[in-house]
Amino acid sequence: MTTPLYESIAEDIAASGPMTIERFWQIALFDRKHGYYSAREPFGRSGDFTTAPEISQMFGELIGAWIAGAWDQLRRPSPFLLTEIGPGRGTLMADIVRTLRSAAPACLAAARIRLVETSERLAALQAVRLEPFDLPIRRVRRIGEIEDLPMILVANELFDAVPIRQVVRHGGRWHERMVGLGEAGRLAFLTGRPAGPLPAWLIAGGRSGPDEGTIAEFSPAREGLAAEISQRIARQGGAGLFIDYGHARSAVGDSFQAVREHAFVPVLDDPGEADLTSHVDFSAISQRFSACGNTVSPIETQGAFLLRMGLLERAGALGARLDEAGREAIRNDVQRLAGSGEGDMGALFKVVAAAHSPLTIPPFAAPAGD
Repeated sequence: MTTPLYESIAEDIAASGPMTIERFWQIALFDRKHGYYSAREPFGRSGDFTTAPEISQMFGELIGAWIAGAWDQLRRPSPFLLTEIGPGRGTLMADIVRTLRSAAPACLAAARIRLVETSERLAALQAVRLEPFDLPIRRVRRIGEIEDLPMILVANELFDAVPIRQVVRHGGRWHERMVGLGEAGRLAFLTGRPAGPLPAWLIAGGRSGPDEGTIAEFSPAREGLAAEISQRIARQGGAGLFIDYGHARSAVGDSFQAVREHAFVPVLDDPGEADLTSHVDFSAISQRFSACGNTVSPIETQGAFLLRMGLLERAGALGARLDEAGREAIRNDVQRLAGSGEGDMGALFKVVAAAHSPLTIPPFAAPAGD
């Protein structure tokens, strides 16, 4: 049984020919009627995947502490835009606001909260989640819609939702990897036309490059979004913190995957019913952040970043008020957020930050002993 979006994509391909993975991704996630983010509940244990803010309040509390530290080192701009791109159900922003209200009220008083969200359904959930704070919070659809003010921006699992291109090595050249119709009219991967333009790191090997059939991926859309954010920070002042899963160096490989009910599923089977994602190339987006003259931090693992921000200390403070079962739950949350075992986020997820002037808070500051 196929989905309405599957049928629509198949009809499009039958009429116009194979489509790029970038276009398939855009339709599957963002189609206004049947796209994944328009129709399904992605987040939490009852959804398809769990993000760090949904695992523990500690994540959002430490991000709140980072925002307060950045605001202070940026000479306390007032007013400034406290902005989150891709706010999910509003859990992260709720924990940030709660933390600032308690620990840095002057920072919160100077903040104008902006949520950048394209999904009407998710925007409604965010409004309900943040309503108890009784703050003037404005939702926009694109970062270009917000005012020209200094900005401190947070983006957790933003870039992994932005479409990618894939290319495959064939006959000594890179060819676009496409989605077309295979046997019995089913969606299938096909090798398309010679690809271009390509990033410099991918063409460096020339004809003596990777083996036949090697797949590589890159994302002009991700890099374009990073450039837009970077230009905004450089022009108006401020800082941005970006957390996602991916690799610190550009490299070949196929990380295109679909997730449904916390398990991987075939990426072409049910468009609109599963989340599509791939590993973020942090080297590529870091270059975009620095191209405008901003200061860009080293790329750090989420585990190292959270530990340097005080994860263990916060866990100890929370656990002191709980029984042994409660403390064990907190230990499990710490492991999930900062550990490097199977299913843990600490090593797989990376962190990078950018600012219009140098900062000394993590991940900018080098760890002790470096």
